[in-house]
Amino acid sequence: MDEKLRQAFHSRVPQEPFASKFGLKLLDIGDGYSKVEMLFSPDMENLFGMAHGGALFALIDEAFETASNSHGTLAVALNMNVTYVASPHPGSILVAEAREVSLTRKTASYDIRVHDDRGNLIVACMALVYRKGQPLPFA
Repeated sequence: MDEKLRQAFHSRVPQEPFASKFGLKLLDIGDGYSKVEMLFSPDMENLFGMAHGGALFALIDEAFETASNSHGTLAVALNMNVTYVASPHPGSILVAEAREVSLTRKTASYDIRVHDDRGNLIVACMALVYRKGQPLPFA
C-alpha cells in the first residue's frame, strides 16, 4: 500500500464523525486489509444488558469501509451477512479485522472477524462491495 494513502486513512478516520461517536480507532491498514478497535462501553448495551448489534455492526462496518477502499478507489457496500456469535464482556476491547477474499475490477469480498481481548470470537461477517473506480476524494 502506498504510504501516502496509508497516512491519509490514519488522519481521516479520527475525523470521521461516526467513527468518533463510537470511539473507533484504525490500528492497521494495507491492501485489502484493515484492523479497527473499539472499547465496548455500557452505553452500547441493548435492553438485555448485552452488546447492541448496531454497536458491533459499527465496528465491522468501519473495518469493511477502510479495507475495501484501501486500494485508493471508491468502494461502496452492496451486502453484509453478519453472524453475532457472542456478546462481549463489559469493558472489553474489541478488534475487527477485515481481509480481502476476492478482488475484481467491479467487486470485492471481505471476511471480517471481531474478537474480544480474551480471544473470543464475537462477530463473523462476509461482505461485498461495488468498486466505482473513482479516486478517493481525500487521496
